Amino acid sequence: MLELDKKAQELEQTLQAQINALKGDSGDWIRVGSGVVAGGIVAFGLVRLLKGKKNKKTKQIMAVLEREGLLDKDISSKLTAKKQAGFMARMAAILLPMAIAYGRNKFLNNYMNNSSEVEEA
Repeated sequence: MLELDKKAQELEQTLQAQINALKGDSGDWIRVGSGVVAGGIVAFGLVRLLKGKKNKKTKQIMAVLEREGLLDKDISSKLTAKKQAGFMARMAAILLPMAIAYGRNKFLNNYMNNSSEVEEA
C-alpha cells in the first residue's frame, strides 16, 4: 500500500511538471503569435498607406490627361498596371522564413530543456 502511495505521488509530481512545462510552452507560442500578428498589422497598415498615396497620384494624373484629351486605353492600362514587387515584399520573403525557423528553434530548445528537467525529477 505504501509503495502504491509513493507511485501515485510520483505520478502526480510528473504530471504537474508536464503541465507547468506545457503552460510555459504555450506562453512562448502566444508571444510569438502575437508578435507575428502585430507585425502583420503594421505591414498591412504601411502597405495601405503607401498604396493609397500612389493610387491618389495616379487618379490625379489620369484626371489631368482626360481633361487635356490625351488619355486613351493604352496610357490608362500603363498607369494602372501592377509594378514589380517592391523592397518590402522581397525583405518579407527573406525574413519571414528566418523568423519562423528562429522561433521554432527557441521553442524546441525550451521544450527539450523542460522535458529533460522533468525526466530528472
